[in-house]
Amino acid sequence: MPAGDLGPVRHEATGRFTVLVDGHVAELDYRVEGGAMTLFHTGVPEAIGGRGIAGELVRVALDHARAAGMKVVPACSYAKVWIEKHPEYRDLLA
Repeated sequence: MPAGDLGPVRHEATGRFTVLVDGHVAELDYRVEGGAMTLFHTGVPEAIGGRGIAGELVRVALDHARAAGMKVVPACSYAKVWIEKHPEYRDLLA
């Protein structure tokens, strides 16, 4: 879990997961097409970088995809590398 004041990860209806950390918002943007969730952007402000926040956003998004029965397309380079490092999520790859 990231250090600092990590609030809950929120799932917004606009295709985004967000988390508020120390007054800064980090986000992961996605879209769903044909039963697959495409992760296309992970953004963490520099002020809160290096705490594992992007990884937490990816984990939450992947857990959401699994619960919804969706496959995942990691178009975001960070998400792709994160999944490669966490084999327990590779079964979600489309």
